[in-house]
Amino acid sequence: MAGKGKLVEAVAYIRTSSAANVGADKDSDKRQRAAIEAYAKRAGFALVGEFTDAAVSGADPIETRRGFAELLDRIEGNGVRTVIVEDASRFARELVTQELGILALIKRGVRVLTAAGDDLTDSSDPSRVMMRQIAGSFAQYEKTRLVAKLRAARERKRAAAGKCEGRKSWAEINPELVCEAKRLRRRSSKGYQRSLRDVAAELAKLGFVNQRGVEFSASAISSMIAAR
Repeated sequence: MAGKGKLVEAVAYIRTSSAANVGADKDSDKRQRAAIEAYAKRAGFALVGEFTDAAVSGADPIETRRGFAELLDRIEGNGVRTVIVEDASRFARELVTQELGILALIKRGVRVLTAAGDDLTDSSDPSRVMMRQIAGSFAQYEKTRLVAKLRAARERKRAAAGKCEGRKSWAEINPELVCEAKRLRRRSSKGYQRSLRDVAAELAKLGFVNQRGVEFSASAISSMIAAR
C-alpha cells in the first residue's frame, strides 16, 4: 500500500491480446483501465501515465513490444517506480515471458502491482525467484545463441564473397571511376607514374569528383587503385 499522505506516482500497463479486443466498441482495455484506476485510488497511488500494447499476443517476447519499451523509457526518464497491471497475464500468458518482463522492471528498481494488490516483484517467494533465474538464464542463452548464429552467417558470407557487410568498395559504387583512376596511375609514355594527387586532378578534369563536388583525396584514390 502507498499509505496516507502524499500520493505515490505510478503508471499503468495495459495489453490487449488481439485486434478483436481493440476499438471503441470493445471493452478489454476499458476493463483493465477501470480495474487499475480503482486499485490506484484505493491504495493511494496517483496514475501519471498509461502504456498500452494493443493486439499483442501474450506469447510475444517482451523486447518486441512497443508499449513496454515506451514504459521502460518513461521509468528511466522520470523516476516513477511503480507499475500497475490488471493481473500477471497482462504481461504474458507464458510464465517465462511474464517473468522476463517483471525481471526487466526489477532491475530498474520497479515494483509491479496487480489490481488485486499482489506484488509480482516480491522476492520472498522462493518459487518466483527460481523462475526468474530460469527465465534470465534462458534469455541469456537465446541471446548468446543468436550472436553465434549471426557470427556464423557473417563468416559464411565472407568466405563466399571475400568480405561481409559494411561500406561498399569504389569498384561497386562506380566501376568506371576506378578504371580511370587505375589508368591514370599507370606509368605514362614519359616513364613516370602520376602521384595520387595528380590522379585526383586528372579525374576532376574528366568530371569525377566526390560528393562535395571537389577533387578526391589522396587516400580515396589509393583505395580506388587497390580495389579489385
